[in-house]
Amino acid sequence: MAAFELSDLRIFTEPQQGASYADLLAVAQRAEALGYGAFFRSDHFLAMGDRDGLPGPTDAWVTLAGLARETSTIRLGTLVTSATFRLPGPLAVSVAQVDEMSGGRVELGLGAGWYQQEHDAYGIPFPPLGERFDLLEEQLQIITGLWSTAVGETFDSPGGHYPVANSPALPKPAQEHVPIVIGGGGPRRTPALAARFASEFNTPFVNRDFFTTQTGRVRAACEAIDRDPDELTYSAALVVCCGRDEAEFARRAARIGREPAELRENGVAGTPEEVAATLRAWHDVGAERVYLQVLDLDDLDHLDVVAHDVIPLLT
Repeated sequence: MAAFELSDLRIFTEPQQGASYADLLAVAQRAEALGYGAFFRSDHFLAMGDRDGLPGPTDAWVTLAGLARETSTIRLGTLVTSATFRLPGPLAVSVAQVDEMSGGRVELGLGAGWYQQEHDAYGIPFPPLGERFDLLEEQLQIITGLWSTAVGETFDSPGGHYPVANSPALPKPAQEHVPIVIGGGGPRRTPALAARFASEFNTPFVNRDFFTTQTGRVRAACEAIDRDPDELTYSAALVVCCGRDEAEFARRAARIGREPAELRENGVAGTPEEVAATLRAWHDVGAERVYLQVLDLDDLDHLDVVAHDVIPLLT
């Protein structure tokens, strides 16, 4: 049995670093044609590091709405939307609409937010961490409550930050249950929220030891509320950099401003044989899905290398 099929690998992009809608469309369509399981994008408004971010940020859910109409099979989602960016009612409407536009292919990654500079740059309030987790919990309650309210009934939530009264709770997503992705490294509230609300738990950019520790916390949180921990999918997100040979790998590493040795240590990187070995190691510690962070969105051949040169080595 293969450690991973191509459908278990998801392409994850960071367009705030510099990408147009056309760039994202090209990546999503190539990923779909090759058979990757999903196209995900970050939800950020400001470039990080020394990048200028040109031509500027693109709105995550506007982008996904466009992709919903220009793809047909690949799943689409955010890793992750920040609870500070949007009110929960309008967010529930947007996600449900994009899900309908896509024929039921949307997944919602939702988190507490962390990047204060982008909040400052675009006039978005950035409360302390504890309050951001309160916002996240309340948003999860409201969004899932709106979606699960029967047509013809109304939804109410007294709430602390977002009181909802007499909502018709429309529209409904095309899917009966839109998968919700929750992730992160918090030891207490993050696992508890995942146990209550998530279809998938994701650990971004950590090592396998921490992945094992954190997924163990989520499993324990599930058991504490009598939920079967195996109802969740457990996933990792890692930067990918693969070359058919050492020279091609080194060129790709240079294009994204990373050192080959560092990528080998912290990502899914190297020759196809090395990348396959790394993916197999993640599978062995319980990762059921991997989000491959693609940082050079002009390099569509990179997606081909993983699909054609790595996947056959995982059988």
